[in-house]
Amino acid sequence: MRLMTIASGSSGNAGYLGSESTHLLIDAGISRRRIVQGLEAADLKPADLAGVLLTHEHADHVTGLKVLLKKDPVPLYATAGTLAAIQKKGMLDDYPAERIHVIRGGEAFSLGDLTVLPLSIDHDAAEPVGYRVTDGGKSAAFLTDLGHATPDLEAALRDLDALLLESNHDVRMLEAGPYPYPLKRRILGDCGHLSNESAGRLLSLLCHSGLKQVLLGHLSKENNLPELAYETVRCELRLTHGKGEAEELPLAIAARDCCSKLYEF
Repeated sequence: MRLMTIASGSSGNAGYLGSESTHLLIDAGISRRRIVQGLEAADLKPADLAGVLLTHEHADHVTGLKVLLKKDPVPLYATAGTLAAIQKKGMLDDYPAERIHVIRGGEAFSLGDLTVLPLSIDHDAAEPVGYRVTDGGKSAAFLTDLGHATPDLEAALRDLDALLLESNHDVRMLEAGPYPYPLKRRILGDCGHLSNESAGRLLSLLCHSGLKQVLLGHLSKENNLPELAYETVRCELRLTHGKGEAEELPLAIAARDCCSKLYEF
């Protein structure tokens, strides 16, 4: 399997996950031009996509969707709540109904040689999900925009080979920063975003010898720093697993405005 982020942050999100024969775009929160450039980095084009999978309807995850679907009529997969929300924005006007597929959290479906499991998450959106994708042997997950991880979600993320995990903010930077108080409360709430510390604690539960790559993503430009996210998560891993095992885990920061490395596992 292969994993890559095309953009990851509060200003826009899109990622690629696939096998040698089945290719998925997760979210379209940047322009079609940038999505195409990102796919080209993996030697792909929009026509190669088996589907676009949406996590939720917030602008930083769907901004480029309407133009992408107009020029590249790729099958679209999203929950009923997400589809209703983006339809209100006019993003699906005249899009063929047969290309729109309703999915549900906890109900797996097949695309080519991949099995996709939508993972219900707590976020202030209509019906948000993350994704776990497997080719029968290897598994990877995309997980951003959640205020906290439930026991059911933790169980669904066991035994991964690769993971994109939100590490959105440093709590102290957010509390001392310029955001208005209601927005701070939203971000810090159970339906907001994972802090660096929370990401590290969740990753400590998921860490195992077969986990080959972790990307920390959706970092806030105003309330986080890449090196701070990295070191905070490493610290949480050391507290749980000891220095040796914590340092062995391949950990990287997903770039905000350009493609990450294409990871193969």
